[in-house]
Amino acid sequence: MDVADLKVFEAVSRHGSMNRAAAELHTVQSNITARIRALEEELGVLLFQRHARGVTTTPAGQRVLPFVARIARLLSDARAAATDDGVPNGSLLVGSLETTTALRLAPLLTHFVKTYPLVRLAIVTGTTSRLLNDVVECRLDGAFVAGPISHPDLLQEAIFHEELALVTAPDVLTPGALARIADLKMVVFQIGCSYRQRLEGVLAAMGIVVAKPLEFGSLDAIIGCVAAGVGVTLLPKSVVASAWRQGMVAVHDLPPDQVRVDTLFIRRHDGHVSSALSAFLDIARSHTPVDVA
Repeated sequence: MDVADLKVFEAVSRHGSMNRAAAELHTVQSNITARIRALEEELGVLLFQRHARGVTTTPAGQRVLPFVARIARLLSDARAAATDDGVPNGSLLVGSLETTTALRLAPLLTHFVKTYPLVRLAIVTGTTSRLLNDVVECRLDGAFVAGPISHPDLLQEAIFHEELALVTAPDVLTPGALARIADLKMVVFQIGCSYRQRLEGVLAAMGIVVAKPLEFGSLDAIIGCVAAGVGVTLLPKSVVASAWRQGMVAVHDLPPDQVRVDTLFIRRHDGHVSSALSAFLDIARSHTPVDVA
């Protein structure tokens, strides 16, 4: 078993197809099939269940899969460490919540890009759950997520602090009025968003049962739907400050024990901290703003 075999295995698992994996890896299907068969024989287990539509990763294959990204990342870290002379350069892939990207990252990224032009920085947005998994599986160098989290493979550091609030249409004068709205809907990001989970808890504590939530992929879409009276959401108060000042939405304070959330930067505890990542974190810490009320 070598790294090339594992890369073939990962591609087949991701595509669910020997043929599509072959196309991605610029080889022929017969080569992919032979490599997978040899790997299965070496391990003594079936990694894929073959069927007419392609292949499905077996439970044994699922157990092997997390190691592929880690091994590839270890090799990448080894190469990076060997050539890292202390001058930030190379690629840096960072994940972030949609709200953090909109609210906090613009000045940080501007400063970083101007200061370290040799670094190829890319930002990927997603939910806390997705970003956490991508860091654990070594697909990201690190990510900004909503706390609290607990994972044995991760280091975490609080970078920003947000004040959460219920956000409704302007004609909803108090949180209690939500209970009188028939077929009230939560307007939220996809499953895995920590704000969504918190909103479910806040409404449940108020005795409010909501219908199936409306899921959106962008912050602007969520604020627009809430402003139109479609439903209620939970967001950092500073994210909706502009819409609030314009009278587009109403913002309702939460109890003190529910109002604060930390935005954490997470990374693998065994990952190589490159000069680029170290410089990025230094700038992130220096750009930590005063909480917005």
